[in-house]
Amino acid sequence: MARDKQQLLIETALQLFNRHGFHATGIDTIMAVSGISKTTLYKYFRSKELLILAVLEYRHQNLVELFDSTIKTSREAHPQEKDSYHLHAFFDALQEWFEDDNFFGCNFINASAEFADKDHPVHQFACRHKQWFRDCLKELLHDSELAEQAMLLVDGAIVTAQVRSAPQAAETARQLACQLCGLPAR
Repeated sequence: MARDKQQLLIETALQLFNRHGFHATGIDTIMAVSGISKTTLYKYFRSKELLILAVLEYRHQNLVELFDSTIKTSREAHPQEKDSYHLHAFFDALQEWFEDDNFFGCNFINASAEFADKDHPVHQFACRHKQWFRDCLKELLHDSELAEQAMLLVDGAIVTAQVRSAPQAAETARQLACQLCGLPAR
């Protein structure tokens, strides 16, 4: 039961942060929407910052699962292919994320903008999340420089999908990444 209340707080806060931003969403709003008392909220999260970090951790894990499972499925379906072939699966996961009804852009790009101080724990968490994305690309491409360049395409696609309501930005980024890496497009 306790874990359910904590999870409800995290999921409610995620939805509200997505729609209204981190700073614009007050604790009172989170309590009202979740139906959880202030005492219970502060039992799990001593501050709004700790709740934000829990939300980012939850979102990070969701994205890790999406990308890892999509790439794993591609590897199982095409075991003879080189890792770079599975770059397509990475962009398939990106497309799936963009097409989700709850896509409101990247929580980590938004967090790093709202918590611009590079030493702030929220900003640092956002940086670690983006490093995970770069590492995922590096694992597929076996090239740090190409992974960094592909990451620019990914972040550009994320912002384009959010700002212009254009989920097809994932496909455009895939095509550009394939050109950049000398891979055949689908």
